[in-house]
Amino acid sequence: MNRALLAAAVGVGGYLAYRALRPRYDFRNKHVLITGGSRGLGLVIARLLAARGARLSICSRDGSELVRAVGDLTRRGANVVAVECDVTDRDRVREMIAIARQKNGPIDVLVNNAGMIRVGPVEEMREEDFEASLRTHFWAALYTTLEAVPDMKARGAGRIVNVASIGGKIAVPHLLPYTAGKFALVGLSHGMRVELARYGIVVTTVCPGLMRTGSHLNAEFKGQHEKEYAWFSLGNATPGFSMSAETAAAKVLDACAVGDAEAVLGLPAKLGVAAMAACPNLTDSLLALADRWVLPERGGIG
Repeated sequence: MNRALLAAAVGVGGYLAYRALRPRYDFRNKHVLITGGSRGLGLVIARLLAARGARLSICSRDGSELVRAVGDLTRRGANVVAVECDVTDRDRVREMIAIARQKNGPIDVLVNNAGMIRVGPVEEMREEDFEASLRTHFWAALYTTLEAVPDMKARGAGRIVNVASIGGKIAVPHLLPYTAGKFALVGLSHGMRVELARYGIVVTTVCPGLMRTGSHLNAEFKGQHEKEYAWFSLGNATPGFSMSAETAAAKVLDACAVGDAEAVLGLPAKLGVAAMAACPNLTDSLLALADRWVLPERGGIG
């Protein structure tokens, strides 16, 4: 037993030393493109990068949000290019990246952060809900990656961060379209890391747990709307159970800087991933109990 504990301690110590000694990526004067960069986690990441001297390009579907974000970042001394863009439209993605490249130079770092959430029981979801999630979380990330990778391959260096979710590791009830899109993104991201490594491109998959980013204010709810909103917003706003946007953003950039393959953010998320890996049958059974006894009943107004 003592030998096992000693071996575990040596292993953990060795990993921490390896992580501490690895060279860290310097964001200063690097061109960083952030999708969904006008609010929430994306905007907080942009603020931290501005403080580190990066050249920023951000995009969003909402022009008024972009104007506010540019004002916010400019006041912080950032050099920022903002482009209104629906990242589920490949032609618009090409145009957006061409504009960003023209004004800020080749892309050094890509952060795929754009997302959307629809909450409710699966009986209330329609095919278009799943299609919208896959377009936003999977196809949009693929489009931006395919456009940015040639710049990175030409220089033999680059960083890509795909912001997935704990919902991409565990199938959370009442979030099935979201979960399907995030599971697809996790698979794409890990596969891209393996195949792009030969070109000096490092891909990091980030799976945050609950974050206090105001996502409940932009989510869409189906079924018993008020009850669905209540449980979702409570989880996203509870300190200790959820993580602040500032803490999450710092951890995202840290994972990118050291080149981690994957970063699961937050103790509840880490415990959930560990439980699913060790005891998938038990974990699914507990989720089924939560779906039956804790989450809102089916029905409502659609």
